[in-house]
Amino acid sequence: MPFPRPARRRPPHRAIAGTALIEFALLLPILSTLLFGILACGNYFYLAHSMQQLANDAARATIAGLTAAERTTLATGAAQAEARDGLAVDLTRMQVGISDRGDYISVRIAYDASDQMLFRLGFAQIVDPVIRRTAVVRKGGL
Repeated sequence: MPFPRPARRRPPHRAIAGTALIEFALLLPILSTLLFGILACGNYFYLAHSMQQLANDAARATIAGLTAAERTTLATGAAQAEARDGLAVDLTRMQVGISDRGDYISVRIAYDASDQMLFRLGFAQIVDPVIRRTAVVRKGGL
């Protein structure tokens, strides 16, 4: 005949709640740092993607230009209008450059993102704060 097992004593409810509170206090700084890092990196990647879209749209706008000066005006105007309307960026930090290479037009956009949350919080030690994007189109469209 087996011996009866002794009844297990459960700690009082307060001890369990206190343990959970201590574990939460230990993990909160790690989890909050992880959350802020994810948000800051996501914001940076969104901005980088948006700058590429600006370069693409500015390059498409140059197709209508007949001279180099007109293409420069069209690309700069398109990039600034789209950045002003669709993005919350400082236009004084954005530079638009255009170069003609034979049958192709290259539009370069550089944006100084050093005021973004990723850099202000100190998360980005290896990422360049200047986002540079380029788009190339053929003169005449196709």
